[in-house]
Amino acid sequence: MVEEEAKSLPMELSEKGGVENNGFVQNEAFDDKEIDTSNQEEAPKTCIVDADPAAMEEPELKPYAGMPKEVLLKFSSQARYRVTREILFWLIIVAAVVLVCATITIIALSPKCLDWWQASPIYQIYPRSFKDSNMDGNGDLKGIQEKLDHITYLNVKTIWITSFYKSPLKDLGYGAEDFYDIDPMFGSMRDFENLLAAIHDRGLKVIMDLIPNHTSDKHQWFQLSRNRTGKYTDYYIWQDCVEAAGSVTPPNNWVSVFGNSSWQFDDVRKQCYFHQFGKEQPDLNFHNLAVQQEIHNIIKFWLEKGIDGFSFSAVKFLLEATHLRDEPQVNKSQNPGSITAYSQLYHDYTTTQVGMHDIVRSFRQTMNQFSSEPGRYRFMGSDDDDEDIEATMMYYGTSFIQEADFPFNFNLINMKNLSGNSIFEAVSLWMKKMPAGKWPNWAVGSPNAARISSRIGKEYVNVINMLLLTLPGTPVTYYGEEIGMENIVSENVSEEHINSDPFVVTFLEKSPMQWDDRVNAGFTEGNSSWLPVNSDYQSVNVEIQMSQSNSTLNLYRELTLLRNNELPIQRGWMCYIWNDSNVFVYVRELDGLDRAFMMVLNFGQESTIDLKAIVPNLPSEATVRLSTDFNNAGKAVNTKLIKTEMGEGLVLEYKTTKPVHVMEAFQGNCFVAEKACYSSAFNLLYVNC
Repeated sequence: MVEEEAKSLPMELSEKGGVENNGFVQNEAFDDKEIDTSNQEEAPKTCIVDADPAAMEEPELKPYAGMPKEVLLKFSSQARYRVTREILFWLIIVAAVVLVCATITIIALSPKCLDWWQASPIYQIYPRSFKDSNMDGNGDLKGIQEKLDHITYLNVKTIWITSFYKSPLKDLGYGAEDFYDIDPMFGSMRDFENLLAAIHDRGLKVIMDLIPNHTSDKHQWFQLSRNRTGKYTDYYIWQDCVEAAGSVTPPNNWVSVFGNSSWQFDDVRKQCYFHQFGKEQPDLNFHNLAVQQEIHNIIKFWLEKGIDGFSFSAVKFLLEATHLRDEPQVNKSQNPGSITAYSQLYHDYTTTQVGMHDIVRSFRQTMNQFSSEPGRYRFMGSDDDDEDIEATMMYYGTSFIQEADFPFNFNLINMKNLSGNSIFEAVSLWMKKMPAGKWPNWAVGSPNAARISSRIGKEYVNVINMLLLTLPGTPVTYYGEEIGMENIVSENVSEEHINSDPFVVTFLEKSPMQWDDRVNAGFTEGNSSWLPVNSDYQSVNVEIQMSQSNSTLNLYRELTLLRNNELPIQRGWMCYIWNDSNVFVYVRELDGLDRAFMMVLNFGQESTIDLKAIVPNLPSEATVRLSTDFNNAGKAVNTKLIKTEMGEGLVLEYKTTKPVHVMEAFQGNCFVAEKACYSSAFNLLYVNC
């Protein structure tokens, strides 16, 4: 009976217009014995229904948040979703390609960033005269560390510390007894490491001197060489000479830089050794490859310590002619026996010999091994004050062979007289002779030159500093010039510090740094300083000038800020506008930037000049951005009537749509080292102007 009812169910549902539910079809594996007979009568009641077919259809699904993967896949293939997805995908791809191309283009068109040795002035320190930390009257490395705040106050990022190697100090430390150690007068190696860490912690860089040409006669190499010990036998230049009754007949007529014969008889070896400088400074034999390797090892030692660069001094003396011929006399009629001065000979066989630049380039190659790390480029300068400008420019190397980053420029120091014309000539000579693409530099003070105040007059200190910090390239300041220190009278220097070396005498006329108006100018807490301080220290010192808005120190600081913040002065064009016996005028400008700066610097007497007549496109008014007289800052001046007093300097700012460097009349007067153009639309620099 049950079976008959079950079979009649589909027929009955069909007849009543119901919907067949196949879910009620028995599974083939269904076990009849498991049927609950108590429910058999209810089954027909639940299945036999009168239903609307439309109501029984599955409701339409729509996308909803959190839908499972299976539901999501039902919609992903629909055209409206697939097309939208593909459009977004290709938009992302195109945007990524455009971004990559734009990045590559910007990198390709961007000029080379200025390196650290280009971006900041260099502040040169003679450690013995900077700051004494232990009350012995001598400046030291700890003293430099104590005064690093002064360096940062000046907006200077690079410190150049002159020689502090262990030395007998007869030549002020320029003849090393040990290239691997610190002279005890200046401290210990731990003191140096602490100073180096403190410098780097402040984001500063440090370069140091290296004089590879010679050593002290106290150096271990020389002691071994004079005794003919092993490889050291030929570390120096030895020649037979005749010595009789206290008189020596040298091998030739070569004369030392300090005068008299450059050959010195040695009682131990019974030969003469060669010295380009003092007899306590024997020259190394750079024809010996082992000597060259010793210098490379010294370079590596200090670079591994973490220094950021070297200034190599006296490198033009590295090689001498092996034939030992007499050098030609300047005055051929002079008695050869009377020649004692260095200036009386042409030094054809003792300077800038063939192979010398190869040695210097090898130093550069060693330094390059330590320059691969980003931000750790190692600077190399050459410090040879050569009167031959062509010979000096050779230290730049070539476009294919790297040598020094720049040879230090002493043109502004070596001027015979001061005037607008002489300043122009000194600047123009360097810029015209400098190889294309190289970077200039300028110094107005050095250890072997008198201070600015004493050399050309204190009324010109500010305008000289303005020149230094607005010229293109890297400025170099010797300690104390930022406050206008003067020389001390050489009679005040004790006899123990003076010898026949004119360099030493000039060196000793520069007194210790004047920090404040206390006893010994704040240089030392001891009873005395190694050199007497200048008598003007109570009015010329760092502390008092920091509080004076119109001081030499604060003008120097404002100039370094201007240099750091203004692209035209940092890396733009320089064009000479005018020079005469009183003034030197030049502009600094950058392609794409409508703001330019004009420097009007007076190195003579009171002067009035019509700049509008010289540069017709010049606007009728310009603003004084900086002046040696702070009261003039911000004033507007008529460019037809620019008046300057003796020693006055003006930095004028103005707007222009036609820079001077594109004017045909000034084409031969314009120079740029690291060319760059400014895009105001994107606020970036690019190279293809």
